[in-house]
Amino acid sequence: MAMLFIGLMFFILGFVTWLNGSLIPFLKIVCDLNNFQALWVTFAFYIAYTVMALPAAAVLGRVGYKNGMMLGLGVMALGALLFIPAARTSYYGLFLLALFTLASGMTLMQTAINPYIVCIGPRDSAAMRISIMGLFNKGAGVVVPLVFSSLILSGIGGHSDAAIAALDQAGRAALRAELSARLVMPYAVMAGGLLLVMLLVRWSGLGEIAQERDGGDGGGGNATRRFGVFQFPQLVLGALALFAYVGVEVIAGDTIGLYGRQLEVVNFGVLTSYTMGFMVLGYAIGALAIPRFLSQRDALLVSALGGIACTLGVVTGSPTGTALSQVLLGWAGVPALPDTVMCLALLGLANALVWPAIWPLALQGLGPYTASGSALLIMGIAGGALLPILYGRMSDAYTPQGAYWVMLPCYALILFYALRGHRMTSWRGVGA
Repeated sequence: MAMLFIGLMFFILGFVTWLNGSLIPFLKIVCDLNNFQALWVTFAFYIAYTVMALPAAAVLGRVGYKNGMMLGLGVMALGALLFIPAARTSYYGLFLLALFTLASGMTLMQTAINPYIVCIGPRDSAAMRISIMGLFNKGAGVVVPLVFSSLILSGIGGHSDAAIAALDQAGRAALRAELSARLVMPYAVMAGGLLLVMLLVRWSGLGEIAQERDGGDGGGGNATRRFGVFQFPQLVLGALALFAYVGVEVIAGDTIGLYGRQLEVVNFGVLTSYTMGFMVLGYAIGALAIPRFLSQRDALLVSALGGIACTLGVVTGSPTGTALSQVLLGWAGVPALPDTVMCLALLGLANALVWPAIWPLALQGLGPYTASGSALLIMGIAGGALLPILYGRMSDAYTPQGAYWVMLPCYALILFYALRGHRMTSWRGVGA
């Protein structure tokens, strides 16, 4: 029963997170934005993880894990309700506030359910449970663009930038108001669903788990433990690698629709499903292969090399050729995609094992600093806030395809961590 409820939580988190990939090109039309402005969606969403991580931990210390889940669902419901006035006014600042509120509730949820899934069963099978939860999370990423497209993006393919520009000012305003109003009912239903799940958790049989705390540190106190984590290179470099990883994961998942629209791909609103579908495949491979056939370090190495190869495919490939998608997906009757879009979707496969591989490598040997180290790693999620808007700025200044070069140094950093960074036990050199 506990696994079922936590799986539902991970599905909800994935559903809300990967909604952004379809929301970005939609808000670009509704609020008349350029790429840089549209990608403030990712900034408002992912910066909440950094800003709210420590407050969320403090809240859990007071109310416990189960109540923390309920409170997180309540805050998420508030964020969904804020979409209603945002949609009524088409005011971009309100959309960003709603997204920040949603993500704040999700931060509290993440802080509660990740240790919960570890502690509800034997420690030696925790990785298996986390992998299953990852399938729930990314599986939602496959479903949500399809749902969003059917409910909100119907008929939007004909509203290209050129078609909108051809309308007079009153026509453009009317079109944007009509499109924006489509968000009201889905987000009202989302808020109601979140409140219903909150009640289900309240009356469920989920038990409370004991909260783990850092051990002693020789009398130095909490401040010493908090800042003492910086003595561990494998942790600090791991946080930087996670910063890079979350950045490229969000770029691959949340800009593919924006890029597909620029290439006039008909169903650009569902392209995030392709990235998430490959990510689910990667999770399944990891669950079967690690550690039996593939070590965590080797999984990270293969992921980094795959990310570099796919990035090169995006920036140097043909935006008109479709050979790659015909080879990989033609047998399934899936509509052909440009090769560059397909390489961007394949980044989902390359990215899938990075998060689960970095965490155990980064926390290795931290002892009493483990909890503080985990908080530092969570803050690496800020990469999802900053790197996509850097991509947006570059895509406006140069070209959307050429701007994907920003991912290459990110995968180079992950490659360095796989080869050397995770083995550094002191800042003076590499451990044995």
